[in-house]
Formats: sequence, structure tokens, C-alpha cells
Amino acid sequence: MDRAGRRTPSAGSRVGRVGGFLREYTAGFNARDLRRLFDRDAAQAYAVLTREHALEPEPEGGLSRLIFRARLAFLGISYKLSPARRLIFAAAFLAVLVGFLQDPISFAARGRQVSLDFSPAWFVLGFVLMGFLFALELVDRIQVRDELEVARELQADLLPRAAPALAGWQFAHSYRTAAAVGGDYYDFSPLDDRRLALAVGDASGHGMAAGLVMAIANATLKTALDLDPAPCRVAAVLNRTLCSTGSRRTFLSLFYALLDPASGRLEHVGAGHPFPLLLRRSGEIEELGQGGLPLGLRQTLAPATGEATLAPGDVLVLFTDGLVEATDAAGERAFGFERLTALVRSGGSPRAIHDRVLAAFDAHVGGEPLRDDVTLVVIGREPG
Repeated sequence: MDRAGRRTPSAGSRVGRVGGFLREYTAGFNARDLRRLFDRDAAQAYAVLTREHALEPEPEGGLSRLIFRARLAFLGISYKLSPARRLIFAAAFLAVLVGFLQDPISFAARGRQVSLDFSPAWFVLGFVLMGFLFALELVDRIQVRDELEVARELQADLLPRAAPALAGWQFAHSYRTAAAVGGDYYDFSPLDDRRLALAVGDASGHGMAAGLVMAIANATLKTALDLDPAPCRVAAVLNRTLCSTGSRRTFLSLFYALLDPASGRLEHVGAGHPFPLLLRRSGEIEELGQGGLPLGLRQTLAPATGEATLAPGDVLVLFTDGLVEATDAAGERAFGFERLTALVRSGGSPRAIHDRVLAAFDAHVGGEPLRDDVTLVVIGREPG
């Protein structure tokens, strides 16, 4: 206790609090993320920052190249900031530079030589200005993140939370996004005549822009189903909407089908989407669909339609290209259609096929962040 009779914390309790703080501060850290910062993220950041200024060829000399890259990085960071923050960044940089170059000031006072070194003050000024600028940028990022989180929650509400309850049928489905907001889309819509409308789509790109296209597609699909759920009519309505609201870089690949649960009859249309795999009970695999352009590229677009029948024991696998095009940790080998086909051919229930494919996918990417959204939907008709 101190002189006032208050209990002072023991050395053990202080060490425990410090240890708890360190554990909280480093929660979620792993060596792989640290290596990624220098192996890939740093190079990607440099490429993004300098892409608007890297017009000149790099010099060949080592020192000249270092100075050249430092200049591009400084310009890249500066011009990504607002004018006021750009001025603060330049001032912080100059303060540090002056601290390095300034010589101590010497003068005689009362017969003694006095030397004053102001460089630490310049370093402190540069640090304070840089910390202030970092705080401003961090607040902006937090606000954007909060807005993206709201957009992500709204988008999640557009996707089915549970599989349809159809006697004699089983469903398994999942959806993963490469960013906070994704561009993949899938839907199960029961119709008044007891048929089920199935849709799997993939908007161009990913992120917020793709998420907006996905939201437009969802609203348009619901309207189209009320007008006429026929595959050719739904595709035409979606195509007109995307052509009128988007640009040439805004398009959507789509597989849409009408399923009659009683007979297993499946009417479908595909527009630039990976062909779904139909696993027959015999083990044979068929690809549904034909090649074609995605929706939204031109007004006069008539995707090819088709028809199939899912017999008892058959399984239909729908997916987006983010599944088969995902590369391994080295970025050299894609997951591939062949591997997906082999995993589907092993058979089993829709849940078993779904989980087997995702387990192989996770092992393939090795914990690397997704570069594209991934959607997987497996539908099976129960045997017997």
C-alpha cells in the first residue's frame, strides 16, 4: 500500500495486464499475413499508386532506379489525397528531410561555445503531421467500411437464407465474396403453379459496382417472374434492363431455369455462364447450356434455351466462374473444370457433393484471399 493506505498493484498484476493487452493487440496475427504484406501487398500497392505516373521507363542503375521509384511513390500517394491533405503530407515529408540535412547551430556565449541541434524538433513535427494525416485517412476508411457493411447486409437479404422445402428434393448452397459486397447472385423463387424458378448469375467485376448490378438483376428478375417466368422472356427482360441502366462494361452472366418438382422437367436458358453439371444416377455427367454472350452487352440478344429432365437420383450442380478460375497460393494453377467434374462424379447427396467441392477448393487456394466471388448450388432429386 502507498502512504495514503491505497493498495498498489503488484508486479504480477501489471505483467498480467501487459500480457493481456499484447494478446488483444496481436489477436488474429499469423506469419502468413506478415509475409503477404511484403511479398504481394507491397507490390500491389506500389502498382496501384504509380499506375497514373509510371509513363517513363525505369533507369538501369540501382541508385537511379531507387530514386525513380521513390519519386513515383511520393507522387502516387500525394495525388490520391485531397489538396489540403496533400499539403500536410508534403509538409511532413519536408520536415523529416530538413531534420536530416540541418546542421547544428553553433555560437559563442560568455566565452563558451554553444551548439543547438534543432533536427529532433523537425523529426517530431514530421511524425505529428504524418500521424494526423494517418488518423484522417483511417477515419475515412472506417466510414467507408461501415457503409460497405450496411450494403453487405442489404445484399445478404436479397439472397435465399434457406433452401426451398420441396418434397423429394434436396438443396445445398453457399456464397462467398471477394470483397465486402459481391457480384454473384442466386435465387430460388416458388411460383403459383408449384414450379420453382432457379437463377445463378455473375455480374462483371466484383465489389460495389458488381453489387449494384446484382441488386438491379434481383429486382428485375422478381418483376419478370410476375410477367412471364418463361426462360426466354426472363432473359429478354433482364437484358433490356441492363442495357438501359449500365455501360458497356456492365453485364451479367446468367443461368436461369424453371423446375417442375413433380416431373423433374427443367427448362433453362444460359447467357455467357459456366455450364451447370448434371450428374445422372448412372454416374454420367452432362453439361447444360450452349455458348453465348452475357446479358447487357447488346439490345438484340437471344440466348439459347434448352430442356432436360432430372430423374430420381440425379444431381444438378450450378456454380460461378470464381470457383473454377481460382488459383492456388502461387497463382499458377486454377481449380479447373476437370477437378470440379471429378469431385461431382464421386456422387452422394447434394450436401455431400457441396461440402466435398468446397473442401477441395479451400485446400487449393490455401488460405489466400478470394480474387472473385464464389457461388455453389447443388440440387438433387431423391431416389425412389
